[in-house]
Amino acid sequence: MNTPTMALGTMYFGTRVDERTAFSILDRYAELGGAFVDTSDNYSFWTSETGFGGQSEALLGRWLASNSGVRVRLSTKVGAQPTRVGGFPDHLEGLREDVVREAMAKSLERLGVDGVDLYWAHVEDPTVPVEDLVETFGGLVRAGLTARWGVSNHPSWLLERIRATAERDGHPEPVAYQERYSYFQPAGGMEVEGQPIPLGMLSPDGLDFLHRNPSFEGWVYTATLQGRYDRTDRPLEPEYHHPGTDRRLAALTRVATERGLLPGQVVLAWLASGSPALTPIVGVSTVEQLEQAVQGASTTLTKDELALLNAA
Repeated sequence: MNTPTMALGTMYFGTRVDERTAFSILDRYAELGGAFVDTSDNYSFWTSETGFGGQSEALLGRWLASNSGVRVRLSTKVGAQPTRVGGFPDHLEGLREDVVREAMAKSLERLGVDGVDLYWAHVEDPTVPVEDLVETFGGLVRAGLTARWGVSNHPSWLLERIRATAERDGHPEPVAYQERYSYFQPAGGMEVEGQPIPLGMLSPDGLDFLHRNPSFEGWVYTATLQGRYDRTDRPLEPEYHHPGTDRRLAALTRVATERGLLPGQVVLAWLASGSPALTPIVGVSTVEQLEQAVQGASTTLTKDELALLNAA
């Protein structure tokens, strides 16, 4: 099997996913050659009795400590931890330099490492000037606390401004952009419950940015719509009920049948094989789900299959 072109999402590790199960998933991911493990300092405050996050990072730290020498790269985020119980989304830590540096220190302590591979500015903070933002994250790169940095849950126009400002001011530039995206799309302009557009739906402009900047990595979450491609007990939200979904369902079903894959696996292959190639962040709660995801993300679709899926 090829090395999977995906990141393992660990949002619910330490809360909904117990430690024993999470360790088994992480062990298997490493065995399969998985590279990136994605988390955040605010995961997952909404499922924790404390009302704050940090459980996912702490569990990963315990797993890393018990697996010395394991080769995985860490991706974590700052900016969306609530500052009070029930404070999301109006009362967040934000992206001021002092806050970011303190949050980074806490994340590294929980993870038990000296630095991470990728650190994300997570959710736009309009109170922080772009010049300050790029200086803060560029400083973390220079200090060796993160090898690279990225921008998550920001509009694409602001991403370009951040990139251009970093270039102009001589700071390490962001290298990655993370938003929500999948093969099925909600009807134009409609928000999906629980995921407002300003909080991170990948727009056509965002895709165009990635096309024009091939050195930029595109990361996408909720790639399999939380199992809705494969599970009859999880119907699509009303926003997905339109003729475009019907056309894409027919194309997806055809490719999945011909390949002997689940539709959700084909979606992961479509993301990883497309142009621009996108890295899906896949959250799972069982080893079986992980193995299915890795198989999908490791599958390279043909030009004809991609053309069929894209034309629908």
